Amino acid sequence: MEKEQVLQHFRETDAFLEGHFILSSGLHSPGYLQCALALQYPADAARFGRAIAARYVGLDVQAVASPAIGGLVIGYATTAALNLRFIWTERQNGEMTLRRGFTIPPGERILVVEDVITTGGSTRECIAALEAAGGNVVAAASIIDRSNGRADVGVQRIALAELDIPVYEPDSCPLCASGEPAIKPGSRTAASS
Repeated sequence: MEKEQVLQHFRETDAFLEGHFILSSGLHSPGYLQCALALQYPADAARFGRAIAARYVGLDVQAVASPAIGGLVIGYATTAALNLRFIWTERQNGEMTLRRGFTIPPGERILVVEDVITTGGSTRECIAALEAAGGNVVAAASIIDRSNGRADVGVQRIALAELDIPVYEPDSCPLCASGEPAIKPGSRTAASS
């Protein structure tokens, strides 16, 4: 799957938004990728999952894991393409943890799959939780890397498409300085910044 095919799908599904957004990292950005819209049809999720899985054939991955909630759909689709088991991490009291009875055999080789990477923070937290439980995270992947390859998650990783969408600290955001209201994706009202 080529980068332009990925981006065309995001545009066609209105999943590539432009404006002034507060990202989950707390950073501000003029662009936001709403993967829920891009993955709302199972056939689309399966197509992206197969494209990610194709990059990892021969890596001897034994399981796929994703950070909840954003990575769940694409993680599951990638797992289905690889015919492996799927587990996930989620935040509990602000810390990414392995819950729901999931266990990891010591040294199990795991691929971490995320929808979008901006700073790599959620992926790094997911990796740390998996390794603390005995896993061996061998690689990571995402549909889109909006850091254009700059985010470091500590393992090799790929993205189906890389973009360079700027992000700003809230106190130095030019969009805030221009008076444009900041919106937290998923909310219906402007957020103060």
